Amino acid sequence: MSRRALTLLLASLLALGLTLAAAVARVPYVALGPGPTYDTLGEVDGTPVLEVEGRRTFPTDGHLDLTTVGVQARLTLAQALRGWFARDLAVVPREVVFPPGRTDEQVDQENAQAMEESQSAALRAAARQLGFKVAAVTVRELGEDSPAEGRLRVGDVLLAVDGKEVRDAAELRALISTRTAGEPVTITYERAGARAQARITTGTSGGDGERRPVIGVVTQEKAVDVPFEVKINLEDVGGPSAGLMFTLGIIDKLGADSLTGGKYVAGTGEITADGTVGPIGGITQKLIAARRKGAVVFLVPEGNCAEAVGRPPAGLTLVKVGTLEDALDGLEAVRRGAQPTTCAS
Repeated sequence: MSRRALTLLLASLLALGLTLAAAVARVPYVALGPGPTYDTLGEVDGTPVLEVEGRRTFPTDGHLDLTTVGVQARLTLAQALRGWFARDLAVVPREVVFPPGRTDEQVDQENAQAMEESQSAALRAAARQLGFKVAAVTVRELGEDSPAEGRLRVGDVLLAVDGKEVRDAAELRALISTRTAGEPVTITYERAGARAQARITTGTSGGDGERRPVIGVVTQEKAVDVPFEVKINLEDVGGPSAGLMFTLGIIDKLGADSLTGGKYVAGTGEITADGTVGPIGGITQKLIAARRKGAVVFLVPEGNCAEAVGRPPAGLTLVKVGTLEDALDGLEAVRRGAQPTTCAS
């Protein structure tokens, strides 16, 4: 065999070896891709995703899909290279999804716990929006030179501000904030089982934050049972990002009016009990998954808008939401055929 032929043979063998190595060698990356979507107004395997008990429900139309991200772990080098060039995949370091020092099982357990907490927050956010009391707000302490000194005591349960029911601590602050510092408010409270009222002249908040009217009390919350139960029938879905869509699904089922107007709506976003919507991961993959299923409207957490507008799927309106109220306002605009506030606004 000539030297040239031997060189070509060795080079071919080397190339074959590298190709085989790339096909089997694992790299410390994972691929994130579009995952399944689930209609919170629909069913999975014949079982409603949301089952409401203890309250009358109403027929629904359209879709309110929660979206997920599929994770392909233990990539080979060849798979990682293909993923880097795929529009619907994101190849990221493994520790982004599976933090060092924690096993895959521990991460799965944490995601399951986050899902449970998300469901609880969604129930409270929906109940609050529907007008139900979701927490008992009590006075934990009075601040120094408090305007409430001599009028309220530690342990008092705060029931209303100027006749408007206090459903949680966030609403207490919101109701007081409608006043101007120095204006009086009437606080209805309960002490030792008896109701009473106190008229308090508001002061001004201290610290470096925005100045607002206050009554000078530090409060604490105790969750109260809402007059209905919701069972969420989904398996193999973890993390907190379905909170917003769970909330909207509950509201739609318990409200006489359709939220979607028959349209195919999808979305994502973590939610707190007071209705604040937080950003999530994998927004690009979720947009693709939603559009593939037929969604024409996607509710995008405000904190994800910058990424979402990068390369959005054609035909998908990206509605910007920072709160539950934003989501409801956006859906109302969609139903009316008006332009909602979008990520591009």
